[in-house]
This record gives sequence, C-alpha cells and structure tokens, in this order.
Amino acid sequence: MESQLIQRIKKWTKKWTSPLCFSTLFLAGLSCGSNNGKKYNHETATDGQINISVDESFKPVIDAEIKVFESSFPNARIFVHYKPEAECFRDLVKDSTRMIVVTRGLNKEEENFYEDSIHNVPIYGLLAYDAIAIIVNPKSNDTILSMKDVVSLLSGTNSGKQVVMDGASATSTVRYAIDSVLRGQKLGKNVVAAKSSEDVVNYVAGHENAVGFIGVGWIGNPEDPQQLSFMQKVRIAAVQCTSCLGETYVEPYQANIALKRYPMIMGLYYILKENFSGVGNNFVNFLQFERGQLIFARSYLWPARMSFQLRDTKISD
Repeated sequence: MESQLIQRIKKWTKKWTSPLCFSTLFLAGLSCGSNNGKKYNHETATDGQINISVDESFKPVIDAEIKVFESSFPNARIFVHYKPEAECFRDLVKDSTRMIVVTRGLNKEEENFYEDSIHNVPIYGLLAYDAIAIIVNPKSNDTILSMKDVVSLLSGTNSGKQVVMDGASATSTVRYAIDSVLRGQKLGKNVVAAKSSEDVVNYVAGHENAVGFIGVGWIGNPEDPQQLSFMQKVRIAAVQCTSCLGETYVEPYQANIALKRYPMIMGLYYILKENFSGVGNNFVNFLQFERGQLIFARSYLWPARMSFQLRDTKISD
C-alpha cells in the first residue's frame, strides 16, 4: 500500500507528467536556475544557484552553514525555504527544488516513486544528530520527566498540561512524537499548534501550564544571543535516560546526544537530486566534511560524519 506522502505527491504531479511537459521541465532544470529573474546558463559547483527546502527545526544551524558556504564561494547562492517536513518532501518532486534537509532518508517505496516520476533516484545521507527538547514555563515544577510522563503529555492523559508543538501536522517534531513516542497513537486534544519553533518558546513562556516540544538546535547553543534570550523565558526539562544505570535524568545537551543518553534523538539528513556537479553537490560536500561538521558541532548538535572527542572538564574554584 502506498504511503500517504506518495499519494499526495502523485495527485500534485499528475498534471505535469505528460512526456512533452516533463521533458521541458527536466531539461530546463538541468540548464539553468532562476530567482528574481537572474539565470545561470552554465552552472558549476562554485558558480550558480539552488533552491533548497529545509525542515524548520534546523533553521539556526542551516543558516550558519549557508553563511559560511556562501562566504567561501561568493558566486554560489543558496535560496533556503523553511517549512514543515512533509512540505519539504513534496517540494523534492518540483523542478525548482533540487535538495531538501529533513530528519530521515528515503525508503525503498519512495526511491521507486522518484525513479518512476522524475527518472532520477535522489541520493541522501546522515549529516548530524539533533534532539527534541521539552521546555516548560519557569514557574513550572515539572522539570523531571520519565518517558511514561512524556507519553502521558502527548496522548492527553495528563489533562492538566497543554502541549504545544511547531505545527498541527506534517512537521518533524509531530512525526517523531507520533511514530517514536506514541508508537502510532493519535496526539491528545490537549496538543495545540504554534506557527514556528520561536512561537513555541513564546507560548510556553506565557502559559504556566504549557509544555513545549522543540528541536534542540533552537535552544541548545549558549553562544547564540537569540537562543540565550529564549532560555531566559523557559526552562529545559530533564528526561529519564533509559540506557543508564539507576534512575538518571538528562537534558538534551551535546554530550548526552553523542552518547545516546538522551532518549529523543533524531537525525539530520540531506536528500539531493542533482545529477551533475553543481552548487547542490558542492554544498553537500561542504556539510559532510570538516568545516560543515565543525559548524554542526559549534551549534551544539552532534556531527555524524567526523569523529569528535568528548572530554571531561574541571571547573576551578
């Protein structure tokens, strides 16, 4: 049985799949890219432009990656569009979008679909590890949670709390909550939607009984002024480590993500359908190798493509 994602994409692409129309779009996609009327007729890895769609949870770190990439390759431009994860996957079938950044790769059914529809199987790979943080109002006493408590919050059996997430559906946070925490159960009626991760922070800050679920990339970097301002509004809850000895509760900090002590970890993947040496392939290489991986590390995610050491630190008096 086809997944709902593929069924929705097929409906959208039905009117574009005639041989003449598809050939025109495909050849146009290979020969040029455009934004604001500017065209690149002979794109190379360092000279051209690309549109990418990125899961909104990854905005802080991807903004940082693009800033350094474009400063290194001044003739290469990346136009990024942040949106829910499901919309990123729908964008991948469009001729204008050659790359997406989401929380998973493609399954076999999706690979077959893209091969049949656009005659090109996108490549994908893991870049880094992120985590879902739980934030609470500063006046809340619920700062230590077991996974049973988390399930209770998301399913609505803990009726005294209002859960806020970065969208009513189709976001990576919502998908993870349903698939990995609730194991397919529906979200409770106590779950409400905010427009963005920033709105999740502001909602929790203004409602004492609210609990927010948000990507750690939005609040985990103590060197980022915006994230520091967020942390003055809310508190991060500690969640029980299911792989630790004894009753241990951990927060979603970098070391706990690296050691898999924190229980709600998700990947950060690229999916690219560029079958020539263009800006997209250059950007993927940048993300996979030293400079890109160091940016993930400096953003307090855990890099997946390079080895980094964890060291104990001593705080002197």
